[in-house]
Amino acid sequence: MRFVLLLEDNPERVERFRTAVRSLGSDWDIREWRDSTKMIAECEDYFHEAALISLDHDLTPQLKDDPDPGTGLRVANFLAGYFPICPVIIHSSNTDASWSMHNELRFANWRVERVAPIGDDWIPQIWLPTAQNLLSVPTDSTMVRRPSDHSSRMERALLSLEGLAIGDALGEMLSYRFEDAQRRIAEGRLVGGPWFHTDDTEMALSIVEVLRLYGFINQDALARRFSWRYQRDPDRGYGSMTRKQLYALQTGADWRATAATAFGGQGSMGNGGAMRAAPVGAYFADDFGRAAGESKDSCAVTHTHPEGVAGAIAVAVAAAAAWQSRDTPRTGRSRDFFDAVLSHTPVSKVREQIEKAAALPEALSLQDAARVLGNGSLVTAQDTVPFALWCAARNLDSYANALSTAIAGGGDCDTNAAIVGGIVSLATGRESIPADWQNARERFPFDVRD
Repeated sequence: MRFVLLLEDNPERVERFRTAVRSLGSDWDIREWRDSTKMIAECEDYFHEAALISLDHDLTPQLKDDPDPGTGLRVANFLAGYFPICPVIIHSSNTDASWSMHNELRFANWRVERVAPIGDDWIPQIWLPTAQNLLSVPTDSTMVRRPSDHSSRMERALLSLEGLAIGDALGEMLSYRFEDAQRRIAEGRLVGGPWFHTDDTEMALSIVEVLRLYGFINQDALARRFSWRYQRDPDRGYGSMTRKQLYALQTGADWRATAATAFGGQGSMGNGGAMRAAPVGAYFADDFGRAAGESKDSCAVTHTHPEGVAGAIAVAVAAAAAWQSRDTPRTGRSRDFFDAVLSHTPVSKVREQIEKAAALPEALSLQDAARVLGNGSLVTAQDTVPFALWCAARNLDSYANALSTAIAGGGDCDTNAAIVGGIVSLATGRESIPADWQNARERFPFDVRD
């Protein structure tokens, strides 16, 4: 089936669009939305079958008490963050807004045309010929690699993302009182939402969005997504080198060059590649080797130093191992977890420190573990990942305890908790995440509010 993805709030127009699309052939249909929020949340599921997108701008609520449906410009801004997948028609009488939509998409290299909805027959007489003309030019697409079990993989990736995002937000909120984090979490003494996330979650969102669309880490698409998110919301706590890289991408630089030349040509060994890797491991949780390879690709867009890459691989494999461990007895669970990680993490300081983490005595205190392994204070992969994995391994049966442990260790609290949350949520399931925490977290762009 080939789809026209349609944003249109007028029921009569929708039926006329449906008739016009059916004239293209029996294998054609439309998928329509009447508000921009729902379209943004759902349209990616149809990208692999989308042949054309058509967008109105001005939208009105269907019922008096319905939420604000937004505008077509919101959808155009959203689409501009992706590589072009098909042509777009803008069918709006709002001239200024339609030109804004047109420019947003054109500057992102989408093929786009405008039509004016004038008269009763403009859909068959103006829109349809425009659509046929656009469809006569083949679209180059490299996205179709989604496996048959893509939906279940995405459920895991979204679970890991939620665990990561809540950990990130809690870690950021409690970073200045980390010594008291365990008591505050245990007693429920936390501020009300929304709990805003940092660059950790922003970059993990890009990972999940690329997996959702492509079914693998398309590095070019991921670099574009990183840059697009940074351009629209730069004040999320990005590090100075990441800022330089993402700004360079906005001005046309190649991510291969910006990543390779970081830090005088040695590449970044920072913990940024690791902090966003858990959803990769979740998506490929059935295959440790694939999780390692795809996480390496996700990391290399910004981090090429062997330590940075090793950290990302370790976290992704840890996430996959956590998922595979969810039904296993507690005895030996931590050992199996570390064995899986060490079997795929390349020779590096990261690996050496993970070996130390695996060998630490059970009775060792949190503070002593942080002193031995580091706690992210240096913001490097080797100073962050081993401690995060130690926190996760000790708490594979409790999401809340895992986060409180990660935060109470001090250091880079939000990144430690993001890594731990993205891993442990896969072992414990969404039901283990307190409902008030789920409600308090900042919404994702593909969340649909009731």
